[in-house]
Amino acid sequence: MRGLKVVSGHREGALRIKDTIDYAAELGIKYVSLYAFSTENWRRSKEEVDALMNLLVLFLKREIKEFNAKNFKIMFSGRRDNFSKKVLNTIRYAEDLTKDNTGLIMILCVDYGGRQEIADAANKTKGEVNIQKISSNLYIPEIPDIDLLIRTSGEERISNFMLWQLAYSELYFADVLWPDFSRDEVDKALTSYSIRQRRFGARS
Repeated sequence: MRGLKVVSGHREGALRIKDTIDYAAELGIKYVSLYAFSTENWRRSKEEVDALMNLLVLFLKREIKEFNAKNFKIMFSGRRDNFSKKVLNTIRYAEDLTKDNTGLIMILCVDYGGRQEIADAANKTKGEVNIQKISSNLYIPEIPDIDLLIRTSGEERISNFMLWQLAYSELYFADVLWPDFSRDEVDKALTSYSIRQRRFGARS
């Protein structure tokens, strides 16, 4: 839309992560999950995938000390067998540095797919498949279900994101693209969420 290379949008998107979680922390929000790289994103061009992996490493190395100083805890959800050693080491460093922090918890979903997570969880149950067994074998079983999903870019789909955790989530679709996402857009989403009646399958 702006005549720039795709990677320029990804760089701007990384900046939105920092601003969004800072604002979430100010608002007292405990958990923020961000879909950074899906299992399907490996199908993109090698140039774009390499740029995204390099950007992930650069973003974490540049921001992790500040996140730690702000008492943020960084967690990662998804598979790890496709990452390079450099990416894996950076992920592990970010996790280890912030593991004891008690402030906002940011979950970065990388090499993540909702269907894959459920399949992986089912495989861990050793044949005893039920709701509790699946829930306890998800990638990060200790995080609560999602209250509000914000989908940017005007697309009205969930794109294989945290399918199990979204069972009773409220959905909000923002017209702006993620690189243009702002605090005002967060406020719009939260205002919409605040007037909804959540019934979790029960009658009002």
